[in-house]
Amino acid sequence: MAKVLDSVDQRTKLVGENRLELLLFRINATQLFAINVFKVKEVVKLPALSHLPGSHDSIKGVANIRGVSIPVIDLRRAIGYQPMAENLEANLIITEYNRSVQGFMVGKVEHIINMTWGDIMPPPKTAGSNSYLTAITKIEVDGGTQLVSIIDVEKVLAEIIHYDITLSDGVLDESLVENMVGRKILIADDSSTARRQIKETLMPLGIEVIEVSDGLQALKLLQSWCDEGINVYDEILMLITDAEMPEMDGYRLTHEIRNDKRMQALFITLNTSLSGSFNHAMVEKVGCNKFISKFQPDLLVGVVQDRLRQLVEA
Repeated sequence: MAKVLDSVDQRTKLVGENRLELLLFRINATQLFAINVFKVKEVVKLPALSHLPGSHDSIKGVANIRGVSIPVIDLRRAIGYQPMAENLEANLIITEYNRSVQGFMVGKVEHIINMTWGDIMPPPKTAGSNSYLTAITKIEVDGGTQLVSIIDVEKVLAEIIHYDITLSDGVLDESLVENMVGRKILIADDSSTARRQIKETLMPLGIEVIEVSDGLQALKLLQSWCDEGINVYDEILMLITDAEMPEMDGYRLTHEIRNDKRMQALFITLNTSLSGSFNHAMVEKVGCNKFISKFQPDLLVGVVQDRLRQLVEA
């Protein structure tokens, strides 16, 4: 199993080229599911678990991986299926999201596929707001085409782990509160849960939120404003974008904005659950102004206030 991920560190070159790699796995006999390789630390056979009485129904227990206790989530149960049995077919995908490490219990782990974000499509609208999919794609299997469902892990985790949107004492600069009211911020994120978390943090401060679900939608919206003669800098205070999105990732979105003279100075914040050290390097490469990891309300409001101070002092 280690061979599946033995070159993960070399795969970072794909990001910024509007490409990604997906780890494919099964939780039932018929469907293929996937998560982004960049979120995966390792894949192991399911070890013995210590059960936690009183924990969330989707928490199967705790695994001891080389002396580190990792909560194990029954992914099958978490997305609405019957609980998964602990058997010889079960594997543990150990991931890092939003600065926390957790394991997802799944069935057979297949292989890694290399895709472009243009091959990744939003889930059908008929899936509804309660869907646990953030995107879908298609692959060729045995001469035929099979659908791959990409899990919205942020939604799964948000239903298990409580994310507090309360700001810490002293974070809010009272001298800037009046300047926040009526300001608009554009959010690009394919996870409805992530967008909701940002809105619930910023809207009580009087900030208006414009939301889109991928980088291409964000780019087209910005371009349409420019084509209509709208000054982008007057229209929005900043853009907050996820890294991973269908159609166009946040790195490519930033690259396209920086190469359009009509909006190249737009303030852009990368807000992602990917690892911090890697993203700081990518921020410098593509030209984002700030990077924050999900989900940290204090840092989110701090970035907004930093941008407002720039404008007030200009």
